[in-house]
Amino acid sequence: MKGNAPAVTVLVSAASQHGATAEIASAVAGELSARGIEADLVPPEEVSTIDGYDAFVIGSGVYAGHWLEPAKELTSRFRESLAEHPVWLFSSGPVGDPAGRFAKAMAREPADVAAVRSAVRARDHHMFAGKLDREALRPAQRALLRIFGGLEGDFRDWTQIRRWADEIAAELAGQRAGGNADSRG
Repeated sequence: MKGNAPAVTVLVSAASQHGATAEIASAVAGELSARGIEADLVPPEEVSTIDGYDAFVIGSGVYAGHWLEPAKELTSRFRESLAEHPVWLFSSGPVGDPAGRFAKAMAREPADVAAVRSAVRARDHHMFAGKLDREALRPAQRALLRIFGGLEGDFRDWTQIRRWADEIAAELAGQRAGGNADSRG
């Protein structure tokens, strides 16, 4: 921390079905911490209060074009309080060749995000590519994976994820220097 500027504390929370989105949230929290911002990483279903946090990064894995319920429930439960603070949203989902038809279809903003973004007055929503591990799937899902080849693998771009977290950190540092972490500039 520089000078006597108060520390900014950020809650980073992401709903993750198989752990890949949680790894993105962990990378974001780690990058924020490396930039001098206190970041707590807590799964959405374990968040009992948001008191004491100055800003929020909330994410979810995307399945069939929708966020997972724990992330939607978190934003719904704390909607009014979240709307009074800086909030950034992210989704993780597209897999396969980014130029491919399926990856392009998966890269569309999830159906739930517009409403969540509006309700919590989020500053940004970012879609990150995801990871698909055959071993984490149920047998019926594995069978579909054979039909739709090229979707298995880790497509996350860690440089892009860190860059996004750095942008958040820079914005929060600028607000801290200005003395108001809740500014909506």
